[in-house]
Amino acid sequence: MMNSLNEIAEYLKSKDNFVILTHQYPDGDTLGSAFALCRALRKLGKKSRVIVNGNLAKKFEYLAKNMEEQDFEYQTVVTVDIASASLLGDLRNEFENIVDVSVDHHGMNAPFAKMTYVDANAAANTENIYKLVKILGVEIDKDIANCIYTGLCTDTGCFKFTNVTPNTMRIAADLMELGCDSAWINRIMFDTKSMARIRIERAVLNTLTTHCNDKIAVIYTTLAMEQETGAGESDMDGLAAIPRQIEGVVIGITIKEKGENYFRISVRTLDGNNAASICKNFGGGGHAAAGGCAINGTLEEVKEKILKAAEEELMRN
Repeated sequence: MMNSLNEIAEYLKSKDNFVILTHQYPDGDTLGSAFALCRALRKLGKKSRVIVNGNLAKKFEYLAKNMEEQDFEYQTVVTVDIASASLLGDLRNEFENIVDVSVDHHGMNAPFAKMTYVDANAAANTENIYKLVKILGVEIDKDIANCIYTGLCTDTGCFKFTNVTPNTMRIAADLMELGCDSAWINRIMFDTKSMARIRIERAVLNTLTTHCNDKIAVIYTTLAMEQETGAGESDMDGLAAIPRQIEGVVIGITIKEKGENYFRISVRTLDGNNAASICKNFGGGGHAAAGGCAINGTLEEVKEKILKAAEEELMRN
């Protein structure tokens, strides 16, 4: 049974010593959600810290700006923007069975916490955090506003995706009135690229193939490509948007090698094709327009499997 945000807020008010977990390969939404909530709990006099599930990319370092380290034994575990326990990655063994609160926006959420709130209509999970912070009675300062805005802009492609609602824009406007650095954040997230990013993009474009009368486009990266270009995890952010940007493509697939015979898949869709349905075939999920999963096998095997699922989705539409 799902809980209300009011129930979540009352529970958080009654607890202390929080750790807030992000999902593996953290993006702007999970990070923005975590640091916004962490800052809000601290303003309530609670002890709270974020456990970043992976590396905190340089472009996201401002989210943790001026946050003092707090050393304490955790008592309350919160996850943000995590649709299933599998997305805890390396943190799963320690935390899977002791998560107290989960706040998420994925319609295919598989509950694993004692208390769960999901709003699948929220374009980004930071929309939920915005509402939660309001219910907690915490004044949203510039730092919290920056965290929430980061999730909004990154999970909507700078407000271009179909998941954007009037409520998304109202929240963004409120955050701007509260002093968030919206223009600066937009530039850092969307208009600034490292040289390594340029090199990996060039390499990725050489892998591009199209299928089904150019309605499906596939790109891939390998560990060797990352090493040759010097690209780190943060340089890989946003590559999944490339295939779908091609005129006529309605299903864009990005395959990333993460280990020996292990690949992460990102799917982006248009025109009623459901990315989450494609990824569900392999234990993944997401949203209608954006989904992800992991597949074991060689690059050729993985590409064949995800293409077959994409073709079946295309035929249904």
